[in-house]
Amino acid sequence: MPTGVIFALSAYLLYSCCDAIIKGFGSDLAVFEIAFWTALFSFLPAIFTKPEGEHWREGLRMRHPFLVNLRAVTGLLGNMCIIYAFVHIPLAEAYSIAFLAPIFIVFLSSHFLKEQVTWQRWLFLAASFAGVLLVVRPGFRELSLGHLAALAAAFFGAITTTVLRKVAPVEKRVSLIGIPLGYVVVANGLLMLPGFQWPTWQEFLLLLTIGGLGGTGNLLFIAATRRVPASQIAPGQYSQIAWAIIFGAVFFREFPDLITYVGLAVVAVGGTLNVISDETRIRIFSRLSAGAGPATVMSEKSPPLGDDAIAPGKDK
Repeated sequence: MPTGVIFALSAYLLYSCCDAIIKGFGSDLAVFEIAFWTALFSFLPAIFTKPEGEHWREGLRMRHPFLVNLRAVTGLLGNMCIIYAFVHIPLAEAYSIAFLAPIFIVFLSSHFLKEQVTWQRWLFLAASFAGVLLVVRPGFRELSLGHLAALAAAFFGAITTTVLRKVAPVEKRVSLIGIPLGYVVVANGLLMLPGFQWPTWQEFLLLLTIGGLGGTGNLLFIAATRRVPASQIAPGQYSQIAWAIIFGAVFFREFPDLITYVGLAVVAVGGTLNVISDETRIRIFSRLSAGAGPATVMSEKSPPLGDDAIAPGKDK
């Protein structure tokens, strides 16, 4: 197995560990507090991934300020929604619904970025959607606010990734990292104030662990993109479904039934065929944490779109 693929699979494992720890908080910490501390701690690895020649003070110098801020807002909302989903519904169900993001991404890309979508891609996306229906089974079981939050996270994540694909090739990394993280820290910091309680030292350690694992995952993912093509990395994201099943069973006593397993398999197969069907338009599920995660790294490998394709290169 190529080293780059191993790095990518390791990164997705670390991301899944972060999600499992978030779920472990349950109702002990508010969603706003979890988002605030994890985003704050994720600044640490972001410092070490800053490209040479870029300075944080240049983060406000943007070519597309509206789009960069739009991405930050949708990343903030998606971040809140996915944390709520992880806390309130089984991990496997949260992942399956969140993996609907590519459907929204393709729809947005075809309408706003004017990309051509083949019938094969729509077929793979339809298969993934059918798999999610098998997992969730609306009409046959009661749906909770956590399921709606996961769906909202997929929608906001799609907007985040679509906008990112437009701005990533022409904006500085310090803007793409610093501004979204700033939104998450400031907004959640304000929202958590009314009912704020200091986390215990054990909770602080866990929050710091989330930041450390996520940051390490980002570094591994960046290393992976430098070693192998995107088409070899992207399918690995669906390994998170397997980790969700394992962590859910071991730590939270979540045991899906046979139909759910079938649905998860359909989601994974349909999604994998989708992401490897066209390497130039590959889509990686956004971590929705507004950092330098997979979506950011992969979109930076894309060529400029629209007017930016003929515009001069981004300032250094």
